[in-house]
Amino acid sequence: MLNLHLYMLQRLTALIMAPLVIGHIAVMIYAVQGGLTVDEILARTQGSVAWFLFYGSFVVAVSIHGAIGLRVISFEWFGLKGRALQLFSWTVFALLFGLGAKAVYTVTLAGGGL
Repeated sequence: MLNLHLYMLQRLTALIMAPLVIGHIAVMIYAVQGGLTVDEILARTQGSVAWFLFYGSFVVAVSIHGAIGLRVISFEWFGLKGRALQLFSWTVFALLFGLGAKAVYTVTLAGGGL
């Protein structure tokens, strides 16, 4: 079950995610080719507002996009409807957002590293 608002929101998050995915892949290629260690990567990301905003935006977009996509799948394949569908969608969003937010916090704001 997908209304126009959710459809448009999923398309918007796809537009947001596209350059973030390309940026993430570019950073990973740079890190691997440069032979950076985990400590060197964390030294560059810890305390960085820019990396926090970059990956924080990524987490929000992925959480919304993924929850909507799995909502459609659960409706079409498993016949979830009504409150069960809403609960499932919000649970998926919360899990994706929570796990992503913890990772972003750890890599950008926490002082202890991984």
